[in-house]
Amino acid sequence: MTTAVVQDYMTTNPHTVSPTDSIETAIKLMEEKQVRGLPVVDEGGKLVGLITEADLIVREAPLEPPVYLTLLGSVIYFESPEKFHHHLKKTLGMQVQDAMTTNPITTTPTTPISEVAQAIVHHHISRLPVLDETGGLVGIITRHDLMQALKL
Repeated sequence: MTTAVVQDYMTTNPHTVSPTDSIETAIKLMEEKQVRGLPVVDEGGKLVGLITEADLIVREAPLEPPVYLTLLGSVIYFESPEKFHHHLKKTLGMQVQDAMTTNPITTTPTTPISEVAQAIVHHHISRLPVLDETGGLVGIITRHDLMQALKL
């Protein structure tokens, strides 16, 4: 029995957007193609991020400034101000690069399905871009694809 690998179940040539595409363009493409996330690639076809429904939903969530305490003229944050700034950028951004997740977890065509399943569960994600040995995007594998692998 051979071990199932990513290339056996991934979607090849996935639909993509560029960092400078509008958020509206990404939403329309996701709706049109009925996908929940899109790889974001630069002009050379290299992966620079991933934009998902979760990234877009964050835009609609109310902004909550970080909780802090002032003590003797110093500010002590109980939450990360960077997290607030990141949420603010996603909320106000107009381009894909403003809302996307940078440095997404990726995989390769020859990675065993079991490792992808472990990554998806461990990192609470739904999809992984698939990169070749040069870092070029060659596909995407999703939870749905993993379900197909389980059928066999």
